[in-house]
Amino acid sequence: MDTTLRDGEQTSGVSFSASEKLTIAQLLLTEVKVDRIEIASARVSEGEFQAVKKITGWAAANGYLDKVEVLTFVDGDTSVNWMIEAGAKVMNLLTKGSLNHLTHQLKKKPEEHFNEIAAVIALAVEKGLQCNVYLEDWSNGMRNSKEYVLQYLDFLQHQPIKRVLLPDTLGVLIPSETFEYVSELVNRYPQLHFDFHAHNDYDLSIANVLEAVKAGAHGLHLTVNGMGERAGNAPLASAIAVLNDFMPSVTTSVAEKSLYSVSKLVEAFSGFRISANKPVVGENVFTQTAGIHADGDKKNNLYYNDLMPERFGRQRKYALGKTSGKANIDNNLQQLGIQLSDEDLKKVTQRVIELGDRKEMVTQADLPYIISDILDSNSIEQKVQIVNYVLTHSKNLKPSVTLNIVINGESFEEHAQGDGQYDAFVTALKKIYKQKKMELPVLADYTVRIPPGGKSDALCETIITWLYNGKEFKTRGLDSDQTVAAIKATEKMLNIL
Repeated sequence: MDTTLRDGEQTSGVSFSASEKLTIAQLLLTEVKVDRIEIASARVSEGEFQAVKKITGWAAANGYLDKVEVLTFVDGDTSVNWMIEAGAKVMNLLTKGSLNHLTHQLKKKPEEHFNEIAAVIALAVEKGLQCNVYLEDWSNGMRNSKEYVLQYLDFLQHQPIKRVLLPDTLGVLIPSETFEYVSELVNRYPQLHFDFHAHNDYDLSIANVLEAVKAGAHGLHLTVNGMGERAGNAPLASAIAVLNDFMPSVTTSVAEKSLYSVSKLVEAFSGFRISANKPVVGENVFTQTAGIHADGDKKNNLYYNDLMPERFGRQRKYALGKTSGKANIDNNLQQLGIQLSDEDLKKVTQRVIELGDRKEMVTQADLPYIISDILDSNSIEQKVQIVNYVLTHSKNLKPSVTLNIVINGESFEEHAQGDGQYDAFVTALKKIYKQKKMELPVLADYTVRIPPGGKSDALCETIITWLYNGKEFKTRGLDSDQTVAAIKATEKMLNIL
């Protein structure tokens, strides 16, 4: 059962609209193919009521109504009537699974609580509703008041319910306890269906899920992206991957290829951003960064494991940065359909490493720009070198530059102001070339572009069109700074003259 729309929505700061809830519910049932979804808590608000009506209306028309569940309370006929008005058919009744909660929150004796529960269940069945029962704080109940838990289950086994839901409400269980407690109940009550509901406060939710299934639990409660109160619930994608790879005797209906798309949808609707290194669905989890890993993958998939990205509708990537090696770059070039000589590949690799050292992010989309710049530079003899420059830009003062260049071994230094930093640079350059009695080309066009999508902060390509002796030619400069890229394009022009 996926409880993203109920327990997951209890993530701090998250609230789905009715339309968003309907969209997520449809995707979970039709594409991800979870068995059931828990979509709301009864009596919360008018907005929640309308959201439930939307979902149950769609579910009834498409044969999914028995897969849609709502959290309800031991409150006489109030929750039952709410369910009927909302068009829902399956209620998950919240009851007390520990003596501590029963005594201090409800201030009741077990028999009082059981009688009230029996009355609600009887009314629900009379009204045509199916009933499951949550044992809130069950994990602490097993630790500290097991006699109460067993007394309660002795009572529940004779009630007309379908499932008993066992939540680790505060996320306190360790895997060995999960196995012990679930095993005990499965063996003692073979006629009951037990669901396990994990929380992730100690980062043990997936380990506990695995142990619960090993112990014989019949169902699991999970959320997309591990959403939920505090540290969240057990994440759907990770649980499915673990079960598929380490519990071959257990099968689920969930379609692995849909896990990434539902993750991104929930992330967008909730505004709850998941970390880049989150297993299965994180942006970086199928990205190799180290060059040695790319080399090993190329030779014999040495750094692959069973979590192949294609299972989840994703693709392996090779990150570009200071740890990139030739194999890493080559893998990216192959994906782009580009082949380079060994010499040019070395130069591209060195350029990527230099950018990485400056903490710039380089993407696959940057590579054609880097290649263009390097191949362009290869054909130009370096007769003019811009050795140094200082660019300044201050409020209410004109931008200025101090420039040092070497022309055929002769060094020149000049200072100038301009309407912008690049204009100041060109003005200083003109002063130097005037001393040399040399004329510079006229700047005819100036274009700046970045790789498609604008996701890279590494590179900016400046293309300048020059007019000289009645002919046009272009030079390109590449850098993370637009002005510096223009200066590099200008240096190429000076060497072409």
